[in-house]
Amino acid sequence: STKKSWCDEFKELMKNMFQMSSMGELTFFLRLQVKQKEDGIFISQDKYVAEILISFDFLSVKTASTPIKTQKPLVKDKEADDVDVHLYRRLISWQCKKQTIMATSTIEA
Repeated sequence: STKKSWCDEFKELMKNMFQMSSMGELTFFLRLQVKQKEDGIFISQDKYVAEILISFDFLSVKTASTPIKTQKPLVKDKEADDVDVHLYRRLISWQCKKQTIMATSTIEA
């Protein structure tokens, strides 16, 4: 059909322009796990969260229940102050790395 040829043409264009290849169904993208089902596409960060927990040796910590009712839908509180979403994103994405190499220099007169 014509639509199939459009898809093939688009794939070829993307392959040539961005050095891409078609490797089948998407399962991981930018640390997101993607599951495609008949009723929708589901995105999860379980693997990424596990990597973070492992890197900080938090796999053995004691868990706590979430202090919010999970059945209640989340709605915006119109009277509350807006929050800075960038602060939250920095908390999640920022990691401190210890330097493994120290530069030394000497000067001779």
